[in-house]
Amino acid sequence: MNISIKRVYDQLDAGDGMRILVDRLWPRGLPKEEAKIDLWLKSVAPSNELRKWYGHDPEKWVEFKQRYFSELASNSDAVTELIGHAKSGRVTFLYSSKEAKYNNAVALKDYIDAMIEQFRCH
Repeated sequence: MNISIKRVYDQLDAGDGMRILVDRLWPRGLPKEEAKIDLWLKSVAPSNELRKWYGHDPEKWVEFKQRYFSELASNSDAVTELIGHAKSGRVTFLYSSKEAKYNNAVALKDYIDAMIEQFRCH
């Protein structure tokens, strides 16, 4: 399964596959008609409370991931939908943050990869 991560403002690439925006908020300054987004899956984004608490503070990264994974675990319908898209072909998780290393798309990919690996083992 091929899952990539890309900033939503980066140029569209033919290899992106299905482009899925995984943020709760629409990217600032990006007109919808120019976005080149196939699916906006707000339901897999961190809650507003968690997003605000985290604030892209690298010091909070480990705890953010734990809290986010807990939210994802209680949101199985959205996670199942996302896994279904990923199993159908290449997908790219799009995010809007300027932070490339510590953002929800990176955490989400880690979570989905772990879920898929868990299914393989069982």
